[in-house]
Amino acid sequence: MASHRKPRQRPFSGGTVRTAATLALAGAATATAFEGTSQAGPRPTPAQVEAEVNRLYEEAEAATERYNGAKEQADEAERALTGLREETARKTDRLNTARGALGTLAAGQYRGGSLGTAVRLALSSNPQEYLAQAAFIARAGDRNAAGITAVRRGLDEVGKLRTQAAGRVSDLRAKRDELAGHKAEIQAKLAAARQQLARLTAEERAAYEARTAAATATTTPTPAAASAAAPARRAASAPAPADGSRAARAVAFAYGAIGKPYVWGATGPGSFDCSGLTQAAWRSAGVSLPRTTYTQINAGRRVSRDQLAPGDLVFFYSGITHVGMYIGNGQMIHAPRPGSTVRVAPLDSMPWAGASRPA
Repeated sequence: MASHRKPRQRPFSGGTVRTAATLALAGAATATAFEGTSQAGPRPTPAQVEAEVNRLYEEAEAATERYNGAKEQADEAERALTGLREETARKTDRLNTARGALGTLAAGQYRGGSLGTAVRLALSSNPQEYLAQAAFIARAGDRNAAGITAVRRGLDEVGKLRTQAAGRVSDLRAKRDELAGHKAEIQAKLAAARQQLARLTAEERAAYEARTAAATATTTPTPAAASAAAPARRAASAPAPADGSRAARAVAFAYGAIGKPYVWGATGPGSFDCSGLTQAAWRSAGVSLPRTTYTQINAGRRVSRDQLAPGDLVFFYSGITHVGMYIGNGQMIHAPRPGSTVRVAPLDSMPWAGASRPA
């Protein structure tokens, strides 16, 4: 008689659960952005589409900074793991050498130790030579004991290094899982934004692009003109950095990056995201900055808006998710968002969060 029991279902493995969770989160983000779009209903106005697209881009940039932070930590874990493995290999080589020497010494003593000392002395044709050999063997015994101690110590060291390396492997796997999650979130946000834009007519899309360009870009001045011009609105006048200063070199790098595309996670030289641009600009001046917006703001001395000077880092949004480089005249150079290029923009184009001056 046939059995009617339901077949047992295999439980998900850890990796399968993580993958399913990541896809579910990504799908939920996209579904939220398009809630109701598959159902018949009133077509959203261009203003509504624009507001939704801007929100998605802002959320994608916040996810990009989280991705950058996780990648920095993953890279550090990988470097540490490589160092531990190299040190383990060196100590293992030394341990094997010590083991070989200890084995050779022990074998020699075993082969020569079948007769007692008094008998060997009595049978020796040269007692003086034998006594000298006996003294050498005694010293060899001391070395034997020291060798055993060294081997034991080496085994302990190699064991500890392997334990540390195993911990680093676990850390690295966790960071890579975190990276995959942030990457899926970014891609879902950007896909949602593209689908929203696809709902606009060609004329509406062109008008949207024109408004975006007008809101986030200005006529590109030369570095000299930007430094000499009077600051706009609340930004007070600040002297241009002297030629050859670190700030001047960082500003010059930022000007050289104008026109290069925004790519999330990129640090140059062909493309940048917002914090990747500022990090690369100050690196060209010999100053090391951390990777993310929320760590860069604490990397130097905080400055108020009315004390800004060219080269200062300027931050935006309540979550400190965007950064640019101040160039004078109330303007900055920044990498705005996917689909755009590095450009000059007014400080007032985004909600102000703070500023810092790299040391």
